[in-house]
Amino acid sequence: MDGAKSGVSFDSDSRLSTSELEAQITELVGHLNAANRRWLALIAEFDRRKGWHDGLTQTCAHWLNWKCGIDMGTAREKVRVAHALEQLPSIGAAMGRGELSYSKVRALTRVACPATEQLLLNIALHGTSHHVETIVRQFRRVQEAAEMSREARQQANRRLTCSFDHDGSLVINARLPAEIGAIVISALEAAMSDFPLPALGNGVSAETSAEDRPSTAARRADALGVLAESFLKHGPEALNGGERHHIVVHVDAAVLHAREAGRCEIENGPAVPVETTRRLACDASIVKIIEDDRGEPLDVGRKTRTIPSALRRALQSRDQGCVFPGCTHKRYVDGHHIHHWAEGGETNLSNLVSLCRTHHRAVHEGGITIQRLDDGAWRFVKRSGESLHACMPGRTAPLGDWTALVAAHAASGIGIDEQTAATRWRGERMDNGLAIDLLLSKVQGATRAQVGGALP
Repeated sequence: MDGAKSGVSFDSDSRLSTSELEAQITELVGHLNAANRRWLALIAEFDRRKGWHDGLTQTCAHWLNWKCGIDMGTAREKVRVAHALEQLPSIGAAMGRGELSYSKVRALTRVACPATEQLLLNIALHGTSHHVETIVRQFRRVQEAAEMSREARQQANRRLTCSFDHDGSLVINARLPAEIGAIVISALEAAMSDFPLPALGNGVSAETSAEDRPSTAARRADALGVLAESFLKHGPEALNGGERHHIVVHVDAAVLHAREAGRCEIENGPAVPVETTRRLACDASIVKIIEDDRGEPLDVGRKTRTIPSALRRALQSRDQGCVFPGCTHKRYVDGHHIHHWAEGGETNLSNLVSLCRTHHRAVHEGGITIQRLDDGAWRFVKRSGESLHACMPGRTAPLGDWTALVAAHAASGIGIDEQTAATRWRGERMDNGLAIDLLLSKVQGATRAQVGGALP
């Protein structure tokens, strides 16, 4: 124990015998399992309360990526497992006692249901993680084979109909196979996240409440329009991060530089706020036109990019996508001038930062300011004064005294020793076929019970 008390130094562990090292390793993994179960329960409750929702962070997984330094794929899986354990009390309790590792629980929650929970728990307690993964993988394959007829029915019943409602609105009704449906949903979500949808551009600020924002259904409708326009323009080719669509905005120099009153409008369209124009001008092509008193052009300059291609490549290499805390967008990001070029800010790497469309809008229209810290990290400050700090790669919290975890478990009545988390497998052969037959019988029995209960 002396090594743990010295913070991050474990030199004294070299004085422990091999058997003592083994005992500490196996005991501590039990405590880690129990702590992991508590941590997952907190995540489930935090997600249920939407504690991560501040109008800028997209999901609980994004919050974990930002606050806890967890890879996005791993963070999504943590959230999934956390919610799945709420429906599997026996598996959750075993993990809370330190008997099951997260690896085993993650695999179990992919297939477990109330009917199969006890059987799968027994397999996990008496088998290795490899045994559990094998059973789960084979069980899923058997289930998928049994569901092939369902997939065929999906293909036969696919359809999409269109009709106009009495008010002139187009009503679209679709029934899609699961695979195509997933593609459509992914495309809509990508459009909602990566494109500046019209519904998101009105009155968005850092303090805008969730009730005042467009509904998800309305945003999906806008996203569908974006997808249609994109296909009509690009055809079936995959979208890339090259030249973007053009939005022509006419703005007087005095408006752009000093926010004075004057012209600031979309070509053949309505007027737009000055901050919106400044956001668009952050990373856009600029054509300078000199006009006389009557608005007649006297001289038209050539089109120039505010951020040259070489500098853009350096910016992409440094930032690797949007730098806003918790954001994972890598494509369709803008180069934002921290000190706007219209006010004399230089277009160089130290004055530029990469932001996705949503967070670029939040900085301009939402009133968020950006500060560069001494260690190279970014600080985003809301109008309320709340600071959001971007994580720096490779930074971790100091390692504390792990014996505090042991004391906390003892105070909670959780008894853990070196045998708690040890796998109960003793080398006997695992009969995978028998296990899968038993699992299928449990699922079929539960299905028959549900059908029987539904009958009058």
